[in-house]
Amino acid sequence: MTATTTEPRVEPTAETPPTAFRGLVHTVLRLHRSALWFWMLLLVVAAGALLWVYGPGADAAWKEYWADSCDRPGADAPCDFSSGPAYNRYSTVAAFGTVLLTLAPLLTAAWAGAALIGRELEHGTAALAWTQSVSPTRWLAAELAVPAALLATGTVALTLLHRLVFSANGTLWATMGMEWHHEEIYVTNGTLLTAYTLLGLVVGALAGLLARRVLPALGLAWASLLLLLTVLGSLRPHLWPAKTLTSTLTDGYPAWTGMVLGDGALTSTGARVPDPICIDDAACLARHDIVGFYRDYHPSSHFWPLQLMETGIVLAVAAALTVAAFALLRRRTA
Repeated sequence: MTATTTEPRVEPTAETPPTAFRGLVHTVLRLHRSALWFWMLLLVVAAGALLWVYGPGADAAWKEYWADSCDRPGADAPCDFSSGPAYNRYSTVAAFGTVLLTLAPLLTAAWAGAALIGRELEHGTAALAWTQSVSPTRWLAAELAVPAALLATGTVALTLLHRLVFSANGTLWATMGMEWHHEEIYVTNGTLLTAYTLLGLVVGALAGLLARRVLPALGLAWASLLLLLTVLGSLRPHLWPAKTLTSTLTDGYPAWTGMVLGDGALTSTGARVPDPICIDDAACLARHDIVGFYRDYHPSSHFWPLQLMETGIVLAVAAALTVAAFALLRRRTA
């Protein structure tokens, strides 16, 4: 008889190996954990500033407002309110929190160009990943998807908080000269903050792919995003039909309200002409045939139409740049 031996049977484990994409996600988080901690710190600082403005800061400022009798009929807004210590603290922290949010797209573009893409290409980290059964396309998809999810989550939360603070104390913000149509307030009170931050991510990534080095990618990302912000911001007043206020010579210029696009004088034929600045000179007004004045503007009710139109354009540009980034990467790694 011969003895027979059998190999021990190996039972399958319950755990399944992670997919390649999950491994890429883990790698992105590990490589850029310092940036993740910085983003979380920025969220905490901005949220803390806005919560203080919403709570104790607003309470102290309102007490000062009432103590100065600024709410009495006929009081000159802002009375002596703007010189009080509580108001100064409130306005400083409110402005700090708002400006901090508006920096998110620029900071994102700088990081994406220099660290997320530029550094990995310059140091060979990306090339090493491509030799580990990870295609360049999948690598770039992970490099963009993970930060995009974190950025979108954080900016949406801060936007909701900023809207809560602004809507609760609009009178105080108005005394600071910060109304709904001002650049910082307009961007941080709607969907644009998230859209521009995602655009910054894509612009930075494309800059990193083009430059392939840290410092050139950093400069190219900032310059490109600033140019896009300027161009897209200039389109804002024209994305929705404006309203027009008119007045007679007796009434003078219409009230300055909302987002003003332009103003001037009206002739007897209804033509719009530049204001000749005749003031009360009847002869001058008659010589220029001026019979009234006009002012084109966007009221506060146009906030969401303008906001959503611009958001759509920004996301479309971001999508186009994303396609360009993948096309560039495929061409270079063919």
